[in-house]
Amino acid sequence: MDHSFEKFITLTHRQTNFKDVMAEIVAYTREDTDRDYRIFIGTDSEGYGDIPYASAIVVHRVGAGGRAFICKNIVFTPTSLRQKIYNEATLSLLLAQQIVPLITEHLGEEFIRDNFMIHIDVGQNGDTRDMIKEVVGMVKGSGFQVATKPESYAASSVADRFAVPPRGLAVAK
Repeated sequence: MDHSFEKFITLTHRQTNFKDVMAEIVAYTREDTDRDYRIFIGTDSEGYGDIPYASAIVVHRVGAGGRAFICKNIVFTPTSLRQKIYNEATLSLLLAQQIVPLITEHLGEEFIRDNFMIHIDVGQNGDTRDMIKEVVGMVKGSGFQVATKPESYAASSVADRFAVPPRGLAVAK
């Protein structure tokens, strides 16, 4: 699967890059060290064919808001919901594998173990309910905690807002 996690956009549509996103995450978590932080990654898409997949990194300052960064990739998706869900989970895992070493370097392995999670866009209601076990197993088998709907808001709410291309966001092909 071709992908690039170099160009990001914030919720305020400010464009940035991977290096600056990582620096911003570290700075944000150091602004208020009395707070707890959680980092979630989730991906969503709309439609089939050559479609944009939006992957979100959400940094939650527990009890005090958060930040989000979105990266988009065009991925060919046949008319299979199963393949689409696997593409979403795979992109989230690829992004996680790219950022975890950098976050670990600054926040430690304990932070990753206790406060880092992949959000997948599957749930007990709807067409994805039959895929929960296998997609959750895929994520857990990769060494990450996982959340499904309705708790998987990084995928089902944040990334979902950007699954249709917003103006001004460059999409990796």
